Amino acid sequence: MSHRKEVRHRQNVESQEDEVMKIIALVGSPKGMNGNTAALLNIVLEGARNQGAETETIAIRGKEIRPCLSCDACHKHGVCPQKDAFNAIKAKIMDADGLVLASPNYIFHVSAQLKAFIDRCCGIVHCVGFEGKYGAAVVTSGGGEERPIASYLNHFLAITGAIPIGSVWATMSQVEGQNFPDNVRKKAFSLGENLVKAWKSKTTSSKYNKVSSQFEERMRSLILWRKQEWPYEYKYWKQHRGLK
Repeated sequence: MSHRKEVRHRQNVESQEDEVMKIIALVGSPKGMNGNTAALLNIVLEGARNQGAETETIAIRGKEIRPCLSCDACHKHGVCPQKDAFNAIKAKIMDADGLVLASPNYIFHVSAQLKAFIDRCCGIVHCVGFEGKYGAAVVTSGGGEERPIASYLNHFLAITGAIPIGSVWATMSQVEGQNFPDNVRKKAFSLGENLVKAWKSKTTSSKYNKVSSQFEERMRSLILWRKQEWPYEYKYWKQHRGLK
């Protein structure tokens, strides 16, 4: 790192020391805030608040966000025309510094509720629109195999430009009620703390930086190819990403 970049990086870190990180957490579960996923998420958010963050949790139970209609309106105009909660939730995330995605394991994938939100983020993905935010993943299951789902959620965060800092999961067949074992509670609490610390220090990830960079180049080629059909995204890339 050059001296000038090092000074600018230090100034950016120092300017954030007195700022409060704002985190939006999404729980994709029909049980909303009463389920196991929300209970594990709450421990993560406790850790974040312990480091001074402000948090807001939004439960996506099924009616809040409808499936994508593949109408291309987000690519053409920048706004989804469906009359549901997606645009309001998107606005909250855009105004936040962090995004935590939480889902139960539904047949080896995220829930349909959270997948509906992810699919509706097609325009965000094309524009790498969550760039600069920090993220994390939370997963619960009845019988295991949570890791691939957590990896999927972190990959989604990375291709939107966010920086994933980790994940936590729990196998509920090994848990009595919602009394998570100490090792899971400690990991969840630390994940929340580390999310805020990473934001404050502007920590980067070589693994996910590579994912983000490669995906950005892929989107650059896509937007150039479809610039006539997707005028909003083409204009966005010209204004914000130096597309010629």
